[in-house]
Amino acid sequence: MEEKKFDFNSFIGMLLLGGILLWYMSTNKPEVEQEQTKTTQTEQTVNTNAPATTTPVVTNDSLKQVALKNKLGAFAYSAIHGKEGETVLENDLVKLTIDNKGGQITKALVKNYKTYDSLPLYIVKDKNASFNINFGTTDNRILNTQDLLFIPELTKNGENTVLSMKLKVSDAQFLEYRYEIKPNDYRVGFAVRSQGLGTVLNSSQQIDLNWDLKAFRRERSMRTENMYSYYYYKEDGDVEYLQMSDTETVNNVDWVAYKQHFFSAVLLTETPFNNANLESIDYVGEEKDSTFIKSFKLKTPLALKSGELNYNMEWYYGPTDYNLLKTYKGTDLAEISDLGWGIFGFLNRTIFYPVFNFLKGFIGNYGLIIILMTLVTRIILSPVLYKSYLSSAKMKVIRPEMEEINKKYPGQENAMKRQQEIMAVQRKAGVSMMSGCIPALLQMPVFFALFKFFPTNIGFRQKSFLWAYDLSSYDVIYKLPSWLDIPFYGDHISLFPILASIAIFFYMKMNQSQQANMQAPTQEGMPDMSKIMKYMIYFSPIMMLFFFNNYASGLSLYYFISNLLTIAIMFVIKNYVIDEAKIHAQIEENKKKPVKKSKFRERLDAAMKQAQEQQEAQKRAAQKKKK
Repeated sequence: MEEKKFDFNSFIGMLLLGGILLWYMSTNKPEVEQEQTKTTQTEQTVNTNAPATTTPVVTNDSLKQVALKNKLGAFAYSAIHGKEGETVLENDLVKLTIDNKGGQITKALVKNYKTYDSLPLYIVKDKNASFNINFGTTDNRILNTQDLLFIPELTKNGENTVLSMKLKVSDAQFLEYRYEIKPNDYRVGFAVRSQGLGTVLNSSQQIDLNWDLKAFRRERSMRTENMYSYYYYKEDGDVEYLQMSDTETVNNVDWVAYKQHFFSAVLLTETPFNNANLESIDYVGEEKDSTFIKSFKLKTPLALKSGELNYNMEWYYGPTDYNLLKTYKGTDLAEISDLGWGIFGFLNRTIFYPVFNFLKGFIGNYGLIIILMTLVTRIILSPVLYKSYLSSAKMKVIRPEMEEINKKYPGQENAMKRQQEIMAVQRKAGVSMMSGCIPALLQMPVFFALFKFFPTNIGFRQKSFLWAYDLSSYDVIYKLPSWLDIPFYGDHISLFPILASIAIFFYMKMNQSQQANMQAPTQEGMPDMSKIMKYMIYFSPIMMLFFFNNYASGLSLYYFISNLLTIAIMFVIKNYVIDEAKIHAQIEENKKKPVKKSKFRERLDAAMKQAQEQQEAQKRAAQKKKK
């Protein structure tokens, strides 16, 4: 081991530093002592000659309190005694974070759901929402609750957790926000009330409640999400909604709902809002990776009763689930599920949702549920399809007779007579032009009802099938280059719309002959419908391809399966059910039977006969003038 050597230079350096330190302390210590002695003598002199009262010490805290009282008046109490912080209310479904500043919800997390990019699903976060009450005081101040500190108090009410947030003037005078959360419920009780503020609040100054929310984008297709996001409200017992970007002033409002496709933020009130100003701002046109899709605003005055505020309300932060919302009796919140109006909503509520709920009870694959629902729908509509084909076959049998009538009565001047003869042939054969239209019309409500059902049913959200990993959004088999975004089509290629378009093409091709049979022979001056149908065969699939590329893949899957089943049913009906020879024989039998005219038919024939006589009289008068 190496021996440690004595460092003479370091030793000399330490001695010098020690000497300097001793010299400094010895030369400065007497002056300090002398200064302290003088100070003590001065203090003694001052104390001896001073009055008996003690001079108050002014601290930073006292200056702060004076400043707060000057700024906030009576409401400085909470600012002085309160402190910044947060309180969390949560159950198995929702987690709310309430900030002491403003007493408002600053985070609303909907549990058990994720965004399209697998992030926690927040309705409120990062200051995208604000709840504020603006009021005046008797000392001529205008204050906003969002700027003031509330004092929290957490208690239990049975199984419920209660959070009282108080903006205090004193322990007996305050403005309170009261939250009460139940187990296993998205609804949160909320009350706004005051106590002892009759002499503090300025009753001549309007008190306004403001609730604003900028809706986060949560789904992959911003266009589709925006399309199904609306500002709903219940006014005078009726549920209404604003257009994309609109404002409205309404009265007697029971609730307002910021509905964003699959999730909603709702504020309900027992005391209806009057003169409420509602505003919806649409972000269509923003970049496709925009953070927000819509902005919702509510501004409504609150009424004082005996100088106090007393409003019992309720918050709802959760899914726009029809099955869930319809359980909230007496609220009509299920209306925001957007199942369609009139007959379309009726079909969804009474047929398609019950069938869907039944199937999902024992089938976990939602793609199979769509296929089975499609199968049930086509089987139910198969008699309508059969009726349409039967009418087509009858028209095909009597078509030669109608063509003979066209030849017998040519020209525009014989149009009335020609129409009478054709209708007489159809009546004797027991067929009608309307018999082919009515089945098609009966299928239209089903088409439009399901057009609403699949894109708005949260049950299909983020459920995968084959290559589509979200049946509530479009499927992607190829992503186009970043610089290529085809107008009305998008920046991707979806396979289900392609398959649906191909199926529609073959269905229309197969149906072409049927449509030709249903048409009366082309008359003079009338467009040739057969040519129009030829164009439609190609136009409809192309329109389908473009229109549905950004729509829910579940909807495209439905149309694909539906058209395949329709083609199969048509094939069976045409080749194995309908016998044209029997139809022809039946028509001949019908011709032999006397036709009993209805009163409507008698009036129609009389009107046509009268019109024909007038036409002939005008023709004779014109010939006389020529002579």
